Amino acid sequence: MTGFYGIIVAALILSFYSIVAGWMLAYLLEPMVSLSGLPGLANWLTAFSAPRNLLFCAIFLVVTCAVISAGVEHGIEKWSCRLMPALLAMMVFLIVYVLTQPGAVEGLKLYLIPDFSRIGDPKLILSALGQAFFSLSLGVGTMLIYGSYLRPDDNLPAMGAIVTALDSSVAFLAGLLVLPAMFVARQQGVEIYTAQGTLMAGPDLIFQTLPALFQTMAGGTVVALLFFTLLSIAALTSSISMLEVPVSYTLEQHIASRPIATWLSGAIVFVISTAIVMNFDTLFATVVSLTTRYSQPLLGLMLCIFATWVWRRDQVLEEIRRGLPDVQHSLFWRIWPSYAKFCCPALILLVLAQSLMN
Repeated sequence: MTGFYGIIVAALILSFYSIVAGWMLAYLLEPMVSLSGLPGLANWLTAFSAPRNLLFCAIFLVVTCAVISAGVEHGIEKWSCRLMPALLAMMVFLIVYVLTQPGAVEGLKLYLIPDFSRIGDPKLILSALGQAFFSLSLGVGTMLIYGSYLRPDDNLPAMGAIVTALDSSVAFLAGLLVLPAMFVARQQGVEIYTAQGTLMAGPDLIFQTLPALFQTMAGGTVVALLFFTLLSIAALTSSISMLEVPVSYTLEQHIASRPIATWLSGAIVFVISTAIVMNFDTLFATVVSLTTRYSQPLLGLMLCIFATWVWRRDQVLEEIRRGLPDVQHSLFWRIWPSYAKFCCPALILLVLAQSLMN
């Protein structure tokens, strides 16, 4: 039951995620089209329309399917090893460039100087936990699938710590890029605050505020190309992990070969994406809320209960000992079982309750 629910949620997340990723591809092409002297096409690429959304959603899903259909070693692993270093290199370059612009220091201060008055704010803490669910794709099976591809003698606690550290590091670097860039935009006369007085976020920030900034910067075309290439690569690495969930299930059940399973799953996702695009005002926000705010925490709770209350402790220990023979004498084993059994479900319930109340 939980497994099927996770597959459905992963497909729904990918259905709206591929639409947004398609916007990134369109904005990636816009600077090159503008330089080619095709203003009409450039405007079409940045204007919201169903044909543009469907075209670039399809292109993004085709690229995703092409990577996955090549297999784990020659597809997912190969391209992840290529894309992630490129992503980090472009991110570091953009950070250095943005920090040399007027106004960047103000954004850097806002980002790095903590506001200790809010450190105990329950809403802030729960929002951070909710963000962790989406950032790490928790609850929808991606971590389970990738975990199943590890060798039996891999150190599972170390692997988990590395994944968490890398995800947090990339998120920190993203903050070093986005917050200073926003205040550079403000220095150039671009509005960065909403009518409620909060900083812009989400699509308005990515597809309005920052493109307006790039137009005012020296070398803005190159910066825009790098920025949307960066976002497209990040989106591709995430989409690969989400589409692998239904593909992996299909392979395990011997229903179809990897290429057939991949393209069939991609086609199903595109059908859902098409329905969202054609009913955007009604369905987009609904699907986002249903999956990320409610379903992911609920699935995470189910998996947490299974791993700590249903799966016997000695079985968990035996699995971990394959890669860490002395784990039963470690600090990790003294803390993790009780923490995962009692604290994690309680925290997930709080995240879910906050989503329901909001």
